[in-house]
Amino acid sequence: MTRQLKPRTIGVLIFDDFQILDAAGPIGAFEMPMRGMKPPPYELSIIAPTPGPVRSSSGAVMMAGPIPRQPKFDTLVIAGGWGTRAAMIDPRVQALIRAAMKTSRRVCSVCSGAYILAQTGVLDGKRATTHWGRTPDFQQRYPDVKLEPDCIYTRDGKVWTSAGITAGIDLALALIADDLGEEVARRTAQELVVYHRRPGGQSQFSALLDIERTEGRFTPLLGWMRERLEDPLTVETLAAQSNMSPRNFARAFTAETGVTPAKAVERLRLESARERVEHSTDSIDVIAQDVGFGDPERMRRAFVRAFGQPPQALRRLARTETVAAVTQAG
Repeated sequence: MTRQLKPRTIGVLIFDDFQILDAAGPIGAFEMPMRGMKPPPYELSIIAPTPGPVRSSSGAVMMAGPIPRQPKFDTLVIAGGWGTRAAMIDPRVQALIRAAMKTSRRVCSVCSGAYILAQTGVLDGKRATTHWGRTPDFQQRYPDVKLEPDCIYTRDGKVWTSAGITAGIDLALALIADDLGEEVARRTAQELVVYHRRPGGQSQFSALLDIERTEGRFTPLLGWMRERLEDPLTVETLAAQSNMSPRNFARAFTAETGVTPAKAVERLRLESARERVEHSTDSIDVIAQDVGFGDPERMRRAFVRAFGQPPQALRRLARTETVAAVTQAG
């Protein structure tokens, strides 16, 4: 892709109690091409409703300039964090987003920064994502948004959104690829020592942590399930293990973990299968049998639903990224 001679202006909005990686991750990604290309393809501006030192939720401080009266950023990136609840109702922030939707080529959010976009109404009817842990609350607050909770990032017209925290780097790499081409994005990923295309495709597979970290009565059951993935883990089997009736078990499990028993079993099998697909030489057929999918075609369909790619494609991707990382290190 032909690079523009004039730097593209990137505005990064922060606010009190922002999540520092939501801002620092994309900033670091955009910095890499700025180091190696002449003239620099990007010009970064960190802005905040109250300029000066802005305190993140970790206590670390980042310096920011004021929100321009007439913002003309090529791309606006909005951080997330605990401070989004106050920022999303700040009239200065809302005015910035409304202006950017008219004048900017792209408007983006990282993690819970999607709340700030949604509050202004710009996500209504659009595909979007946010941190998986915010999904139930976000869906309740903004039912008109087409939330895709498993995605690493989404793009709907000029609006881009990303999942939690480090997914902001994935988003920035996608923006760089859109601007400067895949090769520049690949080199940027190598400099950052991250995946150019994260294994697992575009699925926000960290959603599995939602059930793994359950601290209630089903925690032992989840461990028991993981050790018996090759078995037929039916609702009846799981209910019996929990000393509950199938109906009460299904209702209680879903209420506590946020997923149905069948979906939990599939996610655990996908986690185990993905690990072996990417890091072992076992055949796809053998992996499908060992983790309980049985039929490799059934496993392939599950991979496509969860990751957007079949097992063979993820295996090729993992090997390509490994070779690239080794080559870069050498």
